[in-house]
Amino acid sequence: MFKTPARSGDAEPTIQLDAVVDEVESRLAALAEALRERDTGVIESSASELHRALANAVQCFMHVAEHGGVPEPMRRRLARASAMVATQRENLARATAALDRAIDVLMPAPPSSSFYSAKGLHDSLHRGGRLSA
Repeated sequence: MFKTPARSGDAEPTIQLDAVVDEVESRLAALAEALRERDTGVIESSASELHRALANAVQCFMHVAEHGGVPEPMRRRLARASAMVATQRENLARATAALDRAIDVLMPAPPSSSFYSAKGLHDSLHRGGRLSA
């Protein structure tokens, strides 16, 4: 795992940021592939690895920003990675909504009873859905 960039005299911060963003992009690609394959185990591990890579990137970018600033090309690259995360989040939300609709079709709500109690409410609500004699 990549650590916080070295101080300005030790190494070029841009090269270190490049490696950090490479890691984020690699983890995003792995998660996208796992989502396409619908492999839940790989999805979970890829998401965890992406989370760690993103946390490391934020830490590194903050460090570089405090010690001289982040170059514009790196800001754009990180913005593209952020857009990819948003796209994956949106795709996952759509897939979840589609799954919810499919479950509603396959497992419809139980039919309501045509019987009413003395209070005007459905009898099945008071009896837990069972008919009583």
